[in-house]
Amino acid sequence: MDSPHILVLGAGSAGKRHARNLRALGCRISAFDPREDRLREATGEGPLLSAHTKLDAALGAHGYDGFVIASPPVFHVDQVLAIAARHERWILCEKPLSITAAEARRLEPVAGRVLLGYTYRWWPPLGRFRGRLQAGEIGKLHTLRFVMSAHLADWHPWERYQDFFMANREQGGGALLDESHFIDLMLWIAGWPAKVYAQVERISALEISADDNVDILVSYASGLRVNLHLDLLGRPHERSITAMGEGGTLAYVYEENAIKLCREGAANWQRETFTCERNEMFVGAAKEFLARVRGDSASPFTCSVADGIRALRIVDACRESSASGRAVLLTP
Repeated sequence: MDSPHILVLGAGSAGKRHARNLRALGCRISAFDPREDRLREATGEGPLLSAHTKLDAALGAHGYDGFVIASPPVFHVDQVLAIAARHERWILCEKPLSITAAEARRLEPVAGRVLLGYTYRWWPPLGRFRGRLQAGEIGKLHTLRFVMSAHLADWHPWERYQDFFMANREQGGGALLDESHFIDLMLWIAGWPAKVYAQVERISALEISADDNVDILVSYASGLRVNLHLDLLGRPHERSITAMGEGGTLAYVYEENAIKLCREGAANWQRETFTCERNEMFVGAAKEFLARVRGDSASPFTCSVADGIRALRIVDACRESSASGRAVLLTP
């Protein structure tokens, strides 16, 4: 299959990125989006075999070798199932799978054909960070701290943040759901926890209906404790993971693109610096997707529907905890 034909559902920022990457990897691209202006923008970045504003018309066409879903999260499940009903092809679905775990479980019958785009799993520095922790470099792990802080108005400077789906709770926006990247990374690094306590709030003057500030405390049966802070308010932007163990502190700082190790009281950091660009994580997901489209890969998914459901179970527990003011116990 020299030049797979891929239909991208959603021609916003994420959809255009997937189209660019897949085109650079030798694919032919068609696109669906209900907004004609976004389809025009996508066409301006590269040729589209076809462009559709109606989903039925897009899915009714033939000759697709695979599909990418880059629409707002509220549409993911229905669009995956609509594709699966007509085409026995691979699907790369943007995260999160849906808005709730119960909704996402509707995808279990077609899970064998869906690769999930929690793209930090393909980010080389984080794979290295996880590997160093699992190798026991800082000994028994006591705490993990995740921070994601980035002002929403800075995300898409070419459009009003009020028009971005991230501002809309009903479409699946908000810090908790969109930045469940970091919940997924917690599960990827540390496994399934025992208990969650969370505050999920809108505390700023941003003109949004979604949450903009989230603080989560997570307990593990092993004694590990995890803190996650997610917000849509911070300037400058900050993304980091810090692990503290018996033998020191290991941290990944996104803005420095470096893993730092310290074993002393003074800030004598040993640094491992990376030169990879952010887009490489998306290219990594695209390459795994295309390997499956071409029938070249039988290896386990880097990120699966089951992984997406687990992340949404934590999201659901955070909402429950925030509403009740109590910690939520988690069953395996």
